Amino acid sequence: MSDIVEDKPKKKKGGMMKIVLLVVGALVLVGGGVGGALYAMNAGLIGGGKGAAEPTGPRLVPKAEQKRAGSGEGGEAKEGGHKPPTGTGGDKYASNYYAMDKEFTSNLQDSVHFVQVGIAVSTPYDDTVVENIKTNEIAVRSSILMALGDTTEEQVFSSNGKQMLQRRLAKAINDTLKEKEGFGGVGNVYFTNFVVQ
Repeated sequence: MSDIVEDKPKKKKGGMMKIVLLVVGALVLVGGGVGGALYAMNAGLIGGGKGAAEPTGPRLVPKAEQKRAGSGEGGEAKEGGHKPPTGTGGDKYASNYYAMDKEFTSNLQDSVHFVQVGIAVSTPYDDTVVENIKTNEIAVRSSILMALGDTTEEQVFSSNGKQMLQRRLAKAINDTLKEKEGFGGVGNVYFTNFVVQ
């Protein structure tokens, strides 16, 4: 009896595994492409931006969209009211004003006197800046009081010194808003009351 052993060719292991990996790889590439295209369409990069999100943060308000006392949205006259005057010149953007509720009282630097001021701010941006001031009122008030405490007696008795104080207060408010909200936006500070005693 002879032992005849037939040599059968051995099947290669992993042939099926290569096919599975190729199919899975192709699916991943197609899925990534579809996902990227959907993201780009929603972000407005392609396809006309139908699903594009509104920009976040404060938005500059053109004069044409300015809210005016006695008029409706966009400055249009209400029934029985008068249309606001128009002309050339002035700022390109509307001014949005906000008067802070409480007055500020602070000692003057190196003086026995103190100053008490009422403050209003203006911004060319929409209500986002005003809302940011209201949200962070404690921090904003603190920064205003710190700036007032660095004010000298000579500054509060001259118009030029008061203008410098306005700029310092605007900077203090903007610095606080940038720290808290990532954006300042206050253009000017106005005094609604100013008393030195």
